[in-house]
Amino acid sequence: MAGLDEIRMQVMWNRLVSVVEEQALTLLRTAFSTSVREAGDLSAGVFNPDGLMLAQAVTGTPGHVNTMAEAVFHFLAEIPREDIFEGDCYVTNDPWKGTGHLHDITMVAPSFKDGKLVAFFACTAHVVDIGGRGFGADGKSVYEEGILIPIMKFAERGTVNRDLINILRNNVREANQVVGDFYSLSACNEVGHRRLIDMMVETGMDSLDALGDFVFKRSRAATLERIAALPQGAWDNTMTVDGYDTAIKLAAKLTVREAEVNADFTGTDGVSKWGINCPLIYSKAYACYAIKCVVAPDIPNNSASLEPFTVTSPVNILNAERPAPVSLRHVMGHMVPDLVLGALAKALPGQIIAEGAAALWNIHISARPQAGVDGRNAEVLMFNSGGTGARPDLDGLAATAFPSGVHTMPIEATEQTGPIIVWRKELRPDSGGAGRLRGGLGQVIEIAAAEGHEFDFSAMFDRVNHPARGRDGGENGAPGVVELDDGTKMRPKGWQHVPAGRRLVLMAPGGGGFGPAKERSDDAQDADRVAGYLTEAKP
Repeated sequence: MAGLDEIRMQVMWNRLVSVVEEQALTLLRTAFSTSVREAGDLSAGVFNPDGLMLAQAVTGTPGHVNTMAEAVFHFLAEIPREDIFEGDCYVTNDPWKGTGHLHDITMVAPSFKDGKLVAFFACTAHVVDIGGRGFGADGKSVYEEGILIPIMKFAERGTVNRDLINILRNNVREANQVVGDFYSLSACNEVGHRRLIDMMVETGMDSLDALGDFVFKRSRAATLERIAALPQGAWDNTMTVDGYDTAIKLAAKLTVREAEVNADFTGTDGVSKWGINCPLIYSKAYACYAIKCVVAPDIPNNSASLEPFTVTSPVNILNAERPAPVSLRHVMGHMVPDLVLGALAKALPGQIIAEGAAALWNIHISARPQAGVDGRNAEVLMFNSGGTGARPDLDGLAATAFPSGVHTMPIEATEQTGPIIVWRKELRPDSGGAGRLRGGLGQVIEIAAAEGHEFDFSAMFDRVNHPARGRDGGENGAPGVVELDDGTKMRPKGWQHVPAGRRLVLMAPGGGGFGPAKERSDDAQDADRVAGYLTEAKP
């Protein structure tokens, strides 16, 4: 019977994963913002009544999933059990209790069966605008960066909070998109709830306790087994990134003990006056993700498998406290995996990927008609990616979002959201770092306003002054470039203007190479030239 019970639990576990995957796909299908609908900048998951994450959807980003795993505890601390009712839905975008900046909305909803609380569903998504200065690094505190929604009820007993909707509509630039996304998030959790109840009714389950115990016990044991197989000790790594107007030093110490892997960010530069700071909840999310990618990539991501991975830090740019500006927290946060993996490479030589572009090359465009011209205003968000680092046994991936995992929005979808034209979007030759394994290529994107329009843009770019480093003798990837089509250099961060008739040219950085370049085979080099990845003449 024990064997049959385990088989049944495994079937139920697979069913639970399908429940949260349909939950996430509901958000993809109904979202208004292209960042969610086209790029998949979201997360979805199911939690037990104590707030422990049971399962996450495959669709989504580590920065959202792993912060959400902690965020649900904040919701439960703020909303007492006696105030939790069927039909409720709770919301926040508090950077220190959600996902690190105001543009991400986190929603949590209780799931009741026959009047009994059996689970919570949670989801997050990035909205196109949240008011304030807009999506950029120029704010001097979180108060300038947009409207902060404390943990509160979006709906109670099925009735939507109309006052919250009214406040949103009067504080954001793209009211219909933002409010629409709030309803999409709520629908996402509702679909998860309905599918869970269908599953429980069909299988005769009154609670998820037994299934949770099954999942947590095996996930924890498997993770601890992997940690025990690692070398024990401590290893350091430092990395320099562009910052806003001065370079930033990031530092990490990775300590592996019998039942724990700890990343400590002591030695990292202090809090910035610009909006590139990162709350610890987000830094922790990406540190744990990086370690798990190497140590336990095939073990389900849940509270038990995340528990042995811990993060500590004094107050600094990776542990910025309220009210620091944090709008572009993803730039530093996306650097954390390369930082942590650099330390892990000393413990596991020859086994760790080289550095990559890391931070997304996001661009937020605020387009408007020229004076006297009949046109339209629009807020347009694009996600773009550089190359990943070369792997120990494979070349790096071109124009791929690692570690965030989001997609690049199709040009056709982006151009529909506002009066802009993307004239060019192609791989950037010679941008991957040379090595036995070549780094992934960046890309070139050329953007202009439509006729009769001009635009301001928020630059959120890094690896312009400090390219991705190669590993084990591999060469650095090409640095990024931000300029106009006439050669005018633009700043890698901050709001700037592109006049009518000019085009903005973005050259995303390439990933670092792995191993000495002289060891790359002639066949691999020839293949790169034929594909156009490499243009230099063969020696």
